[in-house]
Amino acid sequence: MTTFVLVPGFWLGAWAWRPVTAALRGLGHEVYPLSLTGLGERAHLARPDTDLDVHVTDVINLLRYEDLHDVVLVGHSYAGAVVTTAAADHMADRIGQLVFVDTGPLPDGVANDEFSPPQERERNAAVVAEHGDGWRLPPPPWAELAAGAADVDEAVIALLGERSVAQPWATATAPVRLTGAWEKLPRLGVLSSFTVEQARQMAATVPLCRHMAGDSWRYEELPTWHWPMLSRPAELAQILHQARPTA
Repeated sequence: MTTFVLVPGFWLGAWAWRPVTAALRGLGHEVYPLSLTGLGERAHLARPDTDLDVHVTDVINLLRYEDLHDVVLVGHSYAGAVVTTAAADHMADRIGQLVFVDTGPLPDGVANDEFSPPQERERNAAVVAEHGDGWRLPPPPWAELAAGAADVDEAVIALLGERSVAQPWATATAPVRLTGAWEKLPRLGVLSSFTVEQARQMAATVPLCRHMAGDSWRYEELPTWHWPMLSRPAELAQILHQARPTA
């Protein structure tokens, strides 16, 4: 049995992991899907000062109060920064493996928003100012994002429309703070919207992606859109099952 902690990215809560959670539990694992502060069933706790540090604390407190050890800590998209920082600064001794679902670790001092092209950053800032009361980023038009994804059905779009909530924008603009302790941990990258070859090219040429290469990495491709836990949950669960530590 392996202990998994599943952390979702922007706009989503623990609910987004439900099919993956059920599949992993069916395989005998202990699974903790987590809703970060201000998201999912904790949406009512969102505040303008809800930032990356708050979300890191969410993960730290789960590990501490549930007394979890040898954890496979899984972060999707933005949560790649959350799990890296949590493992690096506070809980590396409790983590058996880091898993990055369609994402990677940012370098120390870099904010999630800096990974976006300048035009996208300007557009997001304008949306926050005009439609998010100056501190929240509303969910995207899910149907438009899914238009080119053959394996995303209407039920998934409806679920996202019903349950996704605005993301506290300070989570995107606060920089990660890394000690380097996380770098001793084995890492798995599950790539859905880009390939292993593209990941290697980015690591070699894009400074913000430089931590995506090295002997501690292993990659698996799961082609779909950016949210494989919703479009291909069974396959994602199987990858996680097979990737568990074998100490």
